Amino acid sequence: MRSICTAVVCLFLLGSVLCRAQEDAQNLIRSGKAALEAGDLGHASADFEKARQLAPENLEANRGLLLTYLEAGRLREAEAIGTSSAARWPQDAQIQHWLGLVYFKTGRNEQALESLQRSEKLEGSHFDIHFDTALVLLETKQYSPAADELEKAIKLNPSTALAHVLLGRAYQNSNRTVQAISEFQSALRIDPNLPLGHYHLGFAYASIGRNAEAITEYNKEIVRSPENPNVQYELGHCLLETGDWKTAMVHLQKATELAPQNGDAAYDLGKAMVLEGDAAGAIPVLRRAIELNPTDPSPHYQLARALEKIGNAEEAKLERQRFAELKKAQPQTGGMATGRIQ
Repeated sequence: MRSICTAVVCLFLLGSVLCRAQEDAQNLIRSGKAALEAGDLGHASADFEKARQLAPENLEANRGLLLTYLEAGRLREAEAIGTSSAARWPQDAQIQHWLGLVYFKTGRNEQALESLQRSEKLEGSHFDIHFDTALVLLETKQYSPAADELEKAIKLNPSTALAHVLLGRAYQNSNRTVQAISEFQSALRIDPNLPLGHYHLGFAYASIGRNAEAITEYNKEIVRSPENPNVQYELGHCLLETGDWKTAMVHLQKATELAPQNGDAAYDLGKAMVLEGDAAGAIPVLRRAIELNPTDPSPHYQLARALEKIGNAEEAKLERQRFAELKKAQPQTGGMATGRIQ
């Protein structure tokens, strides 16, 4: 009889200890969540780690620790927690989602996509899941599927400007430029100060030959991003295309200073200088373009023109021959180099 009483007492004490452990774990989880929301990742990870030690089977403790490691960039630890948690709770959409992000951040896009798609099947009404799946698809140049995911995300939350920008880029890269323009415009209505918002809209306009509208957008962006070499280059290129060679030179010169390895900027600058009448000044710029893009025939064509203008017919002839050789070696489909010598 006494042994039975002892066993009952032991079970009662064990139950009390377990209850206390669970209560302490819940307090730590609440503290960890508060620290995570405040951006205090050190305290958050410490709290979730302790909570997980006290209650290894607690889903919230494992979720919190995984997310904290992910936010802190502790990706190896995040992967360890994520894989063990995914095995224990295979139907938990959040764990699959965050594990997918771990894979994405470590460059394993195929695994990332698998985890994110599992998460989406489990919970298809979360904006973040569709958005992050689209990021992986964009990274792997799967533009049409990325557009599908972003369309779903925007239906769930239409007020996120970045989602509209990314959808515009997905449309742009899948030959749906008119739709891309609409998305970039939507993004700017939501956030008029969106970084590079006018740049993306300008690029879309330029890609279908609406250069005047592109220049307007690039000029808006240049005020905000004067040190961005892509903005300077694209504005200069559009101005060159519309015949404003003098203004084009200003922006193309800036682009070559900001990005000395941009052979296209050097080519456009040299071409603008030839057209503006500075053939002698264009020669070293075009030689630099040839150095940067040795298989591109176009700089040789413009260099031949510049050499002819300063009376160096012999060297100009050699450059024309080199242009013809390189052009012949290009695929028959032509391309940018063929079109831009006109």
